[in-house]
Amino acid sequence: MDFSSKLLEQAVAEMSQLPGVGKRTALRLVLHLLRQPEAQTQQLTEALSRLRKDIKLCKNCHNISDTEVCDICANPNRIREIVCVVEDIRDVMAIENTSQYRGLYHVLGGKISPMDGIGPSQLNIRSLVEKVKQGEIEEIIFALSSTLEGDTTNFYIFKQLEGVKVKTSTIARGISVGDELEYADEVTLGRSITNRVPFENSLKN
Repeated sequence: MDFSSKLLEQAVAEMSQLPGVGKRTALRLVLHLLRQPEAQTQQLTEALSRLRKDIKLCKNCHNISDTEVCDICANPNRIREIVCVVEDIRDVMAIENTSQYRGLYHVLGGKISPMDGIGPSQLNIRSLVEKVKQGEIEEIIFALSSTLEGDTTNFYIFKQLEGVKVKTSTIARGISVGDELEYADEVTLGRSITNRVPFENSLKN
């Protein structure tokens, strides 16, 4: 792809690094930005800059937040004895959209994947285990995607919790095997949360 401007080429190269954005799409987006008023482009630049500079991770659940404690953890109406374990913020948003869950969350920040060089120590697993050992949590809901990596992560955490008095359950398989949680429709995901099953039962399937 030949460019008449090095600045344009650089902007397209940076934009094309975004997931699902190829060079042609990146060029279309960059040209669109050039046609917008300068003030609008500046607002986008400032929003991205503030995102990188000011974003925080909730000290309780590791969810992305503007404050030390996220709105969900700070909400006194949430059921604090139930914790739903998810991969990232997209899964929190997906489950919240169902309006079927009133407990808290624990965001792992990924899944165990040896092929990608991701091990348990790189995820927020230790803080979850320590949280459960404090004895205030009555149930852990495993809500990772129904993939090999998701099931491996669920099982690893389950083994780490052996001997700890806590109920473990997993979302019902209304979510197809191999599906990512964020792409499930709200009705199916809501039913999967409501009809969760003991985690031990999922190991027999």
